[in-house]
Amino acid sequence: MKKKILMTGNEAVAQGAIDAGCTFYAGYPITPQNELTAYMAVHMPGKPGIFIQAESELAAINMVYGASAAGARAMTSSSSPGISLKQEGISYIAGAELPAVIVNVMRAGPGLGNITPAQSDYFQATRGGGHGDYHLIVLAPASVQEAYDQMFLSFDLADKYRAPVMVLGDGMLGQMMEPLQLSAVSFQPSAENKKPWALTGCAGRSPNVIKSFYMDTNELEKFNLNLQKKYALIRQKEQRWEEIFLKDAKTIIVAYGSMARIARSAVHALRGKGKKVGLIRPITLWPFPEKAFTKHLTSNTRYLAVEMSYGQMLEDVQLAVGKAKVDFLGRAGGGVPSEEDIIRRVNG
Repeated sequence: MKKKILMTGNEAVAQGAIDAGCTFYAGYPITPQNELTAYMAVHMPGKPGIFIQAESELAAINMVYGASAAGARAMTSSSSPGISLKQEGISYIAGAELPAVIVNVMRAGPGLGNITPAQSDYFQATRGGGHGDYHLIVLAPASVQEAYDQMFLSFDLADKYRAPVMVLGDGMLGQMMEPLQLSAVSFQPSAENKKPWALTGCAGRSPNVIKSFYMDTNELEKFNLNLQKKYALIRQKEQRWEEIFLKDAKTIIVAYGSMARIARSAVHALRGKGKKVGLIRPITLWPFPEKAFTKHLTSNTRYLAVEMSYGQMLEDVQLAVGKAKVDFLGRAGGGVPSEEDIIRRVNG
């Protein structure tokens, strides 16, 4: 059996991106994701890969736009205020139908906030964030291992749908250190993953055009309708979640990322006391895993949404469960609901 190594979540994301075939990274320092950028600076060059510390977050995201347009597996990362600065570029990437991976190691806000963990960027990630009718595919790892593994999935989904993918972590996950099993197989370019649309020079073929600018109203509306068809397909095909003890659950806790780990401990503690409690952990935040709820919906089911924000994921849970009862437990600004908080709310 292959040995495990100790890595922080930030380092695991970086190594996962390299093993998943990332050939271009542009970023700008911001806490609590600086270890990710530092790791890429050391390990990206010569893989082959290009690392650039850009002069700003705006520059970094637009460099990713250009590298992706040229066919690279391209990525950037930041933390909450830095992601806000990247939003115009993210919208351009979505509008140009380019694959890219954006990592957000969330910190507390709003405004400058501080460097403590939070989940307050849920709306920003799942509702687009920038201008226009577009979506990001949003993944939420809950462990260092999953942070590594999801980089493979992120780049594959980005290429499959020609769409930006966001990996939404938080400062707790980014800084924690856990054993990690590296993949025995790394990404290898092949005929199957060629990008015939990329801007690689048009010798021997007609020119490719990558743009998000349409002067004609009808043409732009047609393009937007095509995007909506793609998003509908993603909603149908790419919902991911984990479920625990749902078969007989009377109360179902819903939590994602780091918060789901605490919720899982609470579920086991409550089960030990005879409480019929289960857990749904969304792995995709967009598309939100509505399918996870449909087979468990009854008039007697109670849901408890737990998050490090003031009711952002709560809205998606309420939409998924319809008229079923949904309670809420949340903290923000660096506050983290504890296992005891969750147990008290379930028992209350």
